[in-house]
Amino acid sequence: MKYLLVLNVNPDVIAALPEAEQQAIGSGHQKFMDTIKASGEFHSTVALQQPAESAVVRVRNGLPAVTDGPFVESKEFLGGYYLVDVASRERACELAAMIPDAGIEGLGVEVRGVEFADGL
Repeated sequence: MKYLLVLNVNPDVIAALPEAEQQAIGSGHQKFMDTIKASGEFHSTVALQQPAESAVVRVRNGLPAVTDGPFVESKEFLGGYYLVDVASRERACELAAMIPDAGIEGLGVEVRGVEFADGL
């Protein structure tokens, strides 16, 4: 079954970490990807730009209106995800615990089963 390992990121938490810890997060993600690729559980991953770089499009009266910034005001934002193909929810949770973000106070990894997908 496929599971989405959602990286909920708080930019303030990341910015408050020492540079060495910030770099360790990046190398930890590379190690995680190497592990799940080797096990055959890797499907895909996406890392998103900072929320300040986003745009929100709303159509009102048939006209699109584009505004800068995230859709909602929040401390945490979708930072990216890993899509994994594993035997069980328990295994998906085991993998989520291997992601560096899971070990940082103020961050977390959400595990969500994929109900439907097209083109996977």
